Amino acid sequence: MIQVARTMLVPGPLRDTVVYLADFANTKEWDPATVSCVRLDQGPVRPGSRWRNVSRFREHTNEVLYRLDVLEGDRLVFTGENSTVLIRDDLRFTPASDESTRLIYTATFRFKGLARLAAPFLRKDVERLADDVAAALPRVMAR
Repeated sequence: MIQVARTMLVPGPLRDTVVYLADFANTKEWDPATVSCVRLDQGPVRPGSRWRNVSRFREHTNEVLYRLDVLEGDRLVFTGENSTVLIRDDLRFTPASDESTRLIYTATFRFKGLARLAAPFLRKDVERLADDVAAALPRVMAR
């Protein structure tokens, strides 16, 4: 298992930040590794909403199906899964001011099968992904 966490200050009030990040399709804008992300269902974003995310990791393209598990006023939890990994993204929000939000973003990767053997060698790459998100997300939210 690999777990990474980043704390960032993002422009925008808490409610707007949660609404924006609750739609996982927006990862295309703020996650540099995401190639595409498409919602698989319709209607308002709610627990149970699902997305197909295609991202690039270590020169390979990977498809992960994500589901929104928790949608609260100050927390979002997404679970993503494919044949080699189970990912849990836990986003916790607190107001930093009227116009900014503190976000603690924790991602947990549980590798499956033979991929578990590679987990110790993937930590640097996962840390780099987290750094890229922490740099990009506040910039995107400032637009």
